[in-house]
Amino acid sequence: MTRPIDNKYFALAGVCQAAQLVQQIARNSQVDSSAMEASLNSLLMVDADSTEEVFGGIKNLTIGFRVLATQLGNKSANKDAELTRYIAGILQLERKLTSKSSKMNELGERITQLQRQQSLFDINDAQMLSNIASVYTDIISKLGPRIQVAGNPALLKQPAVQDKVRALLLSGIRAAVLWRQLGGKRRQILLNRQKILSGAEMALQRIEHIF
Repeated sequence: MTRPIDNKYFALAGVCQAAQLVQQIARNSQVDSSAMEASLNSLLMVDADSTEEVFGGIKNLTIGFRVLATQLGNKSANKDAELTRYIAGILQLERKLTSKSSKMNELGERITQLQRQQSLFDINDAQMLSNIASVYTDIISKLGPRIQVAGNPALLKQPAVQDKVRALLLSGIRAAVLWRQLGGKRRQILLNRQKILSGAEMALQRIEHIF
């Protein structure tokens, strides 16, 4: 019988996936479109039956589980300090967000507005990305400290790229909120590293068998 994967690990993979996608966009504006769509859609999935369903299935978190496995693996040469910084920044902002009930309520209201806009715009539409990015700017950016995104300066000056980065960071924070709601804590990433790594590797093995 196949062992179930802890729901918390799907949420943590969601954080890792958002960080990786931000890095890709900031460096060369190229990104896995299906992974980005899954991450953005997860923002608006508030009534899913499981954490996996929030992301539309385990396959949509392939990038996230790969990052999780690499960052927690034993080969230090494969680890990416920039990704670690992004992930830590997302988790830190989530802690600040969830400590302020007024901000959480405001975020819930803004997500409800975004859900209504889904009937008008595709999730990857420039207007929708701008709308999601404005939620990040209005609520998350003011919590501080801001996540300093590295990459191609010419790209990062472009409003469309800025919108994608902020929208993906918001999706990462949404995943971090899920991680905490499911009992996840930052110290567990260090204390339960091997257990989380095993869960990520199990997820990747299952993904390999999906046709």
